[in-house]
Parts: sequence; C-alpha cells; structure tokens
Amino acid sequence: MVLKILTFPDPILRKRAAPIAKLTAELKSLAENMVETMYASRGIGLAAPQVGELVRLLVLDTRPKDDDGNIVEEEMTELEKAIPQPLIIFNPEVTSAEGKTTFEEGCLSVPTYFETVTRPALIEATGIGSDGKKISFKVDGLLAICLQHEIDHLEGKLFIDRLSLIKSNRIKAKIKKFGYEVSSKKETEEEKTEAEHHTL
Repeated sequence: MVLKILTFPDPILRKRAAPIAKLTAELKSLAENMVETMYASRGIGLAAPQVGELVRLLVLDTRPKDDDGNIVEEEMTELEKAIPQPLIIFNPEVTSAEGKTTFEEGCLSVPTYFETVTRPALIEATGIGSDGKKISFKVDGLLAICLQHEIDHLEGKLFIDRLSLIKSNRIKAKIKKFGYEVSSKKETEEEKTEAEHHTL
C-alpha cells in the first residue's frame, strides 16, 4: 500500500521518533508499505515519521539503475555492494563516523528543493533487521549519505536544517509562503531535475 508522505512544515516531521521495543506484524507491514511508497515516489530512502508514524524505522534502496531498471553495480562502492537492498532497519544508529563528503540532497518531504549537504563519508551503523536479528555494518558512498539523512528524520531534523542559517531560512520562508504548487511548465522542468538528482 502506498502511503501519504508528509511535507514540511507538517509538525510531525519535527518530532523525535520513539525506539521500537518489540518487532510486531504491524511494524513489519508498515516497513513493507514504506518500501512500496519509496519506490512509487522515486525516492531512495524513507523514514517512518515521513508517513506519520513516530517510530524508529527506515527503509533504503540506493542502488543505481539504468534506463531499463537494471542494477548498475559498477557505480557502487565495495561496501555498498556487500549490503542487501532494499534495506529495512528498525532502531538504526550510527556508532562511528569519519571523513567528510558533500552531496546534493533532496527529500520526499521537501519536494523540488535540492541543496549541497556535508556529512561524514564513512560510517558504522547498527540496528534490527526485518527478521528481528541485530545487524551491524560499515558503509560509504550514497548509502551512507542516505542512511544519515533518514536517521535525521527520526530526530525531527530535515536536510534543510543542515544548510547555512540564511539559506535554510530562505527556503523555509519560501515554502511557507508559496507551498509546493508549480505551473505545468515548471513541473516538467522540476520532474527532469528530480530525475537527475536523488530524492532521499
């Protein structure tokens, strides 16, 4: 089932998600619906608060695909290749981080906006998989960036909060004043832009 994705400035996006004490059938179903929603929205990551659920759950699939939908492994790092995707993680946590990288991020909850964000390049993370077992891994590349972006959502933070105060405030003010409505011509241009970028 495709779920509705909340957009800024919805107040739920600013709340901290609660840890999951027990993995239930309902939570597993939510995870499956989130994966379906992520694909339907052409995103590469989605956190539970984005669909109105304040639990610590996220789903990701950052594997690059060609025009026919085939996975292009040559564009993935060795660490990324080692992690099965789509990746479902309950109670995700970054346990260590090093290095620095920049990436032009977008967000399903802040559609049509893309800005360069700086994050650690290599991270170690832990969590619980959909089978209820603990998982831990080290990853870099786009998967590391996306994982950090989605964990931010669990803390009530958006990627625009990681920009300079001036740039962040400008974007927030523009959204609050004009919303996300665009003309059909501009919509076509923005759809093309979104296709060229990754919406996390």
